[in-house]
Amino acid sequence: MGKGYNLVEVSNKKTVREFLHLPIKLYRHDKNWVRPLDRDVEKVFDRRHNKSFLNGECIRWILTGEKGETVGRVAAFIDRKNAFNNEQPTGGMGFFECINDNNAAFKLFDSCKKWLEARGMEAMDGPVNFGDRDRWWGLLVDGFFEPNYCMPYNFLYYKDLFEGYGFRNYFNQYTYGRPISTDGVDENIWKRAERVFSNPAYSFTNISKRNLHKAASDFLEVYNKAWAKHKGVRQLTMTHAMALIKNLKPIMDERLIWFGYFRGEPVAFFINIPEINQIIKKLNGKMDLIGKLKFLYYKKRQGCKKAFGIVFGVVPEHQGKGVESAIIKAFTDYTLKPGFPYSDLELNWIGDFNPPMMRVAQKIGAKVVKTHVTYRYLFDRNREFKRARFSKPAG
Repeated sequence: MGKGYNLVEVSNKKTVREFLHLPIKLYRHDKNWVRPLDRDVEKVFDRRHNKSFLNGECIRWILTGEKGETVGRVAAFIDRKNAFNNEQPTGGMGFFECINDNNAAFKLFDSCKKWLEARGMEAMDGPVNFGDRDRWWGLLVDGFFEPNYCMPYNFLYYKDLFEGYGFRNYFNQYTYGRPISTDGVDENIWKRAERVFSNPAYSFTNISKRNLHKAASDFLEVYNKAWAKHKGVRQLTMTHAMALIKNLKPIMDERLIWFGYFRGEPVAFFINIPEINQIIKKLNGKMDLIGKLKFLYYKKRQGCKKAFGIVFGVVPEHQGKGVESAIIKAFTDYTLKPGFPYSDLELNWIGDFNPPMMRVAQKIGAKVVKTHVTYRYLFDRNREFKRARFSKPAG
């Protein structure tokens, strides 16, 4: 298997360049592909930027053909804080790109499997990120149009390569979309929201860039209560929360980030950003000085018409009380004001193991517009395969 192909570890400027440039060659005729920023990809593999190196390690390879041309790439990684939260120790593989050839793809998959096995892993998930789930996670299997920022886009034949090797569907992650309007919203959303609004202990507001420390602190409190008790989702620290907010600052729009409070304490958030791939696609992967000037020019000239929901959460003790409906209505009321620049909204990364969040998306009239699959491959082929299940945080 893999005859005629040569596996090369990415270890110098030349192999890094080949790793970054392979997708350019593969997708050159695909009008929907948006070249990611080189720096966004490289930060994943940079110890100075990726906190996952504190408890993990990674490796990446390119695959070359008989004439020395690059025909594939892949990375393998272990996050030891999460690897042992499964029935079997599980590592990850990702950043997979390959020509449509089983031998080439299987050689890349084999390299990940052997590397992970040598480090005590018994399974691998892929294609996933060496880091948080909000980026580079899952294989696109439906919705082959322009991808959202830092979300995977790939050829349909990749599905056959993964499943032909023996990967199985661990969970689906859906992107829901809809125009920004009140059309199609379940009337019960508004009724539940009004009941919450009638309680003066609750309040809902968007953030201010003048006080990002408060935004980070409020985000941290809600996130750790609402999300970090889900399987595979890590607790955040204030340092991490501030870093996330600072990373968002250059593209942040205060009108898109909303918090809910109960007696002044944060209990919910709805975090959206402008969908900047509408601008990134003009930069050819570069955010150098010229790239920054282009970004500012296109941002001012054409702006972004789509908002991109990246995370939504309500702390357990306020779930089921209508707070979800109230923060959605507060945001919607604001979007209907004159001058609001966004016409569409997409809600990113809703796993099929999270039926409550799927129901929220459906009740606001959103439809599934993209489907990504997170696959799992068990090294013991006789072991029973189990899909991901919903795990409600303890309240």
